[in-house]
Amino acid sequence: MPDAALQVDPRDPTPPYEQVRRQLEDLIRAGILRAGDRLPPLRQLAGDLGLAVGTVGRAYAELETQGLVVSRRGAGTRVADAVTPGPDAVLRQLTRDFLARAQAIGVGPRTALDAVRTAVEGETFARPDRD
Repeated sequence: MPDAALQVDPRDPTPPYEQVRRQLEDLIRAGILRAGDRLPPLRQLAGDLGLAVGTVGRAYAELETQGLVVSRRGAGTRVADAVTPGPDAVLRQLTRDFLARAQAIGVGPRTALDAVRTAVEGETFARPDRD
């Protein structure tokens, strides 16, 4: 695993766990990390990046929710065989990305939610909602 490629910028308003998650996702999607490749243990990566173990743990958990990695006790965390997250995982990730970008420009979650509501009310979607 090219851990030297991972960096956390303390000046970036994006939370550190999200910076780590995004970089690992990019490495997986680019094929630099391949199915079965093992990610560094939480403590090792946390130490390398100067982060709390829980911060790296959250990044790994988010990647697992996305279907990009699989964690097993005793076997560590490895890149998943099939990197095709379902629509719910994709929607959760898009939401997290949107909120992180909104925060980066100084917009809070309530204002971001209002913007989404306004956009939904003004749009006609090709397919009906499942709601």
